[in-house]
Order: sequence, then C-alpha cells, then structure tokens
Amino acid sequence: MIKRILFFLAFILQFASLQAGIVVLNGLTHMYKVENGQIYKGKVSLQNTGNAPQNVKIFLQDFSYKADGTTYYTAPHTNEKSNTGWIKLNTNLVSLNAKETTDVYYEITVPDKDLQSGSYWSVIIVEPVEDIKPSNNTPGVNITSIVRYAIQVITNYDTENVKPALKFESVKVEKAGKQQSVKIGITNNGNVYCKPTANIEIYNRRTGEKVGTFSSLQMGLLPSTSKSFDIDISKILPDKYNAVIIATDEDENAFALNVELEVKND
Repeated sequence: MIKRILFFLAFILQFASLQAGIVVLNGLTHMYKVENGQIYKGKVSLQNTGNAPQNVKIFLQDFSYKADGTTYYTAPHTNEKSNTGWIKLNTNLVSLNAKETTDVYYEITVPDKDLQSGSYWSVIIVEPVEDIKPSNNTPGVNITSIVRYAIQVITNYDTENVKPALKFESVKVEKAGKQQSVKIGITNNGNVYCKPTANIEIYNRRTGEKVGTFSSLQMGLLPSTSKSFDIDISKILPDKYNAVIIATDEDENAFALNVELEVKND
C-alpha cells in the first residue's frame, strides 16, 4: 500500500512538472550605473516551458542575506538603501500560454537630488500563481510546487571612487563525506556592491613550506550583507597549518587575514 501511495505521489509531481515551468531568460542580476534625475529602462524575459498555461505575479521586495545562509525578503522601503521607490513595473500579472515567451518592462527613475554615493538595490519577484484550489469535495491529493525567482536590480550611483570594505567574520574547516573545505564568512561593510573571490595560502606550521593555494568561486556581495565563501582543501593532509586568507574584488582591492588551521581526519 505504501509503495502504491509513493508511486502515486511521484506520478502527480512528475505530471505537475510537465504542466508549467516558468524560467527567467535574461539573468538574475540587472545592474545600472545611474545619475540624478535620469530614467533607465529594463526588462525581465520570461518563458513558460510547460505544456499548460500559467499566470505569473511580478512585484518588488527588499532583499538581504547573511553568511549562515539566511535570506531576507522584506516589504519595499524597509532597507535604507532600497531603490523600490525608483522602479515602476509595467504590469503585476502576466499570463503565458504553453511554450510562450514574454517580456515584463520596468523603468528606473533616479531622484533628482543629492544621494549618498554607493549601491541601491531591490529585487523583482517572479512568482507563478497556482490556479488549482484544494477542495474538500474532491478526493485525492493536491500537491503544489512553486519556484519563485528574485531578480536583483542594482543601481550604482557615483561609485567611481567608492571602495568596498570587506571584513572576515568567520573561518572554519568542515568535512562532508570525503570533501574538506574552509568556509570563510565575509561581510561587505562598504557602500558599494562588489564581486570578491577568497583565496587561501596554506603553509606547514613547522617548516614554513608552502603547501598550496586554493580559491573560492567569485560571488556578488551587496553592502551590509555577508556570504560564506567555500574553498575545497580536500588535497591537504591532516595536520596543523598556518594560512593567509586574501579576499580580492574585481577591481583588485585586497583584504588579508592570518589564521591557524587544523585539518582533521574526521
């Protein structure tokens, strides 16, 4: 009986995935260099990859995140660096037929007044609307799986001479299966969006010999947010080491930290 139920649920999920699937075609980060009083235009390109029509809501929210993996979506204007008041969407609801593609347009109107130099941002949320409503009169199981997209709209105002201020908030070694990694929490205390990479140079503590240099992926980091930059060090043998961690952004601004590492067997 349990096997039949599991098979039935799997069939429903597979069937639902064939019906509709909304994807964003032109990226999840839209960035603009802006000036006072100017208007900028953009669009979000959507496609319904499924075989059934799909309604989609589009709306604005503020957005932030932390290195522990927590993400915050909040009401417009809750972030002091929010640009939600600058953005006007041409619609809040679209209907896409099967395999159809459409564009949602927006305008960014930058206030004609003095602003603090730096990055301002928000996200455009794209959320499919579930049309099937549960009914107590209908036997069976209704399962809804909705994938929401958050498209960052970042506006950089007078940032030519603004530097990021990166701070290391945590460094720890973690092991998952056969993979061992250094997780480096980095906070952006500056006023401008940047895209840092974390590098670690590891040295034998007894001899001072360099064991290796390893790097994380490059990731975007908004002001007053933090992320965990993970570096695979599975090739390093268990021992105690000295290390230098260097965070470097796309403009070669660098921030360094000396640490001691212990790589364990388990």
